[in-house]
Amino acid sequence: MLKDRLVKIKETIKLFLRYTPFNFSFENIGYIPRWLVFWFDLQITAFVLILVGVIINNYSLSFLNKQFIPAFIVALSVTAICFIILKTYVGLIRHSSYIDAVKLFFASFCSAISLFLINFISFKVKGNFLYEHLYLILFFLGLFVGLFLFRGLVKLVYTQYLSKNPSGYEKVFVLGTSQNSISIAVAIENEFPKRFKVIGFLDRDEKIANKRIFGMPIFVLKRKAHVLIRANNATGLIVLENDLKNEENIRHIEDCLEHNLKIYRAPSISEFDLNEGINKRIQNIQIEDLLERKPIEINNNKILGLIEGKIIFVTGGAGSIGSEIVNQLGKYNPKKLVVIDQAETPLHNLTLKFENKFPELDFIPIICDVRNKERLDYLFKTFRPDIIYHCAAYKHVPMMEKNPSESVLVNILGTKILADLSAKYDVERFIMISTDKAVNPSNVMGATKRVAEMYVQSLHNYLRDKSKTKFITTRFGNVLGSNGSVVPLFKKQIQEGGPVTITHPDIIRYFMTIPEACQLVMEASTMGLGGEIFIFDMGKAVKILDLARKMILLAGFTPEKDIKIRAIGLRPGEKLYEELLNDKSITLPTYHEKIMIVKVNNDQYDFIEKQVNQIISASNENQSIKIVKRIKKLVPEYKSLNSSFEKLDT
Repeated sequence: MLKDRLVKIKETIKLFLRYTPFNFSFENIGYIPRWLVFWFDLQITAFVLILVGVIINNYSLSFLNKQFIPAFIVALSVTAICFIILKTYVGLIRHSSYIDAVKLFFASFCSAISLFLINFISFKVKGNFLYEHLYLILFFLGLFVGLFLFRGLVKLVYTQYLSKNPSGYEKVFVLGTSQNSISIAVAIENEFPKRFKVIGFLDRDEKIANKRIFGMPIFVLKRKAHVLIRANNATGLIVLENDLKNEENIRHIEDCLEHNLKIYRAPSISEFDLNEGINKRIQNIQIEDLLERKPIEINNNKILGLIEGKIIFVTGGAGSIGSEIVNQLGKYNPKKLVVIDQAETPLHNLTLKFENKFPELDFIPIICDVRNKERLDYLFKTFRPDIIYHCAAYKHVPMMEKNPSESVLVNILGTKILADLSAKYDVERFIMISTDKAVNPSNVMGATKRVAEMYVQSLHNYLRDKSKTKFITTRFGNVLGSNGSVVPLFKKQIQEGGPVTITHPDIIRYFMTIPEACQLVMEASTMGLGGEIFIFDMGKAVKILDLARKMILLAGFTPEKDIKIRAIGLRPGEKLYEELLNDKSITLPTYHEKIMIVKVNNDQYDFIEKQVNQIISASNENQSIKIVKRIKKLVPEYKSLNSSFEKLDT
């Protein structure tokens, strides 16, 4: 009954305040500004100064005279300075913790000690004390209590009036008991309106079984994670991003997904802005998080030394790989960043995003096709680039199998034009983005990229003593989330209710995330001496069938029950297994454990250039069979699979 009455009183107060002329509503209260917190703290200080005076004067106001005013102003000023020095007003009151209490204690203590010193100086100079000693002791205690109670009251108000839909909490566990895990749990509990209710922690350490942290129990993972979560009526698990690299944690996550539990990833407590709140930063786990990959470490100083103050060209800069390279380049302060792409809308969108993120950087978007030699020559002559990241390419295997002439003109001719111009205008570095499909190619796209690799490498060897340009090639596998990758396709198919289509149940691929791939490209570009082909450690090969199953589980569905998985057969030119090396290749290590050099020499520039020109000539004539024949002559390991061009291999 008492509880019901309190609820009614609460609702009455809320209604009364809402229908005042100011239309006041607790729900509309945001975070209290720092200046307002500081102002409230000063009001508390003034109140305590007067209250202590009343107490030590036998509850009389006789002390309020002309002699009290200077003492009052001095005490208020000294305390304000202590607040400013210790920044007691910084932070969110609703998230106040014992650290804030310690800060308040020191501010009160510093104020009291300062006033004791002033008191001593007053006695030495004037022969009388400005304050009684008892007054200062009571002021110290009263100030600390007043400041602390104010913050407690604010937290209580937020708890009582700003917690929307209390029955709508999602009960979750937090994986691990590290300091970051504990901090995340505390931040979640202090967040209003609430999204989650932390039931407890899951940990593997049996020594801390049956213990509690901030009142929340610790459960040891002796059984499957999903059993403990379900037994405590929870529906999800929160995992820190840093803990997603642990194989055992990945097993617990996959176990939970198999049993239709929700998995959320949270950043380290030091990586998010408290003004934004924790709820917005806790997100559903993504397929990229389940790759079981160690974080990639790059040498930022070397990259900064390479990029800072330089004029950079990025071709294909509006594409998925190119745009991420552009984004990363922006962090290293180039003199000019010239982004070239033929796709108008993506380049426009990238421009708006980039100018907002890096407003001080000289960003120059250029609409241009890499096949347009005259236009590119003008751009080289105008801007005189120091470094070129060549990302422009056609990459969809089935599409290029049907359009070999276009594949040649962009992937081979476009690369040849850019490489030749780089040598002509003494570009420092030319970094070409290639693909694992160039290894023992089975399709037109991979074969054209292999021809481009051969031309770039032979050109470097031919010009070794004639040009300062270093031609560098980087080769990696599939990139999660890039245009044309399976991840966006699977997401779309799942949203539509399925089926999710895979080409073959045994097909496997190496995957990287877009930022990972681009970070390694940047690192490789600093270490290249010219003529190398760099390959990246792609981690474990992923079975596409397993990828599809995980993505269905992540979406909250059961594979084959809610969403069907259907094999539709290998596409033209598609392999079951991709390779980063052919059988004859030798690799050399570099100082970065994830970057290796493929030892392949192409010294026959005259022969390769002649063959390339013949391939381009056939492409200009749109003679598909002739094009593929000439590519196969230059790249003898190119054997077509599931393609109309297989007959050329017999």
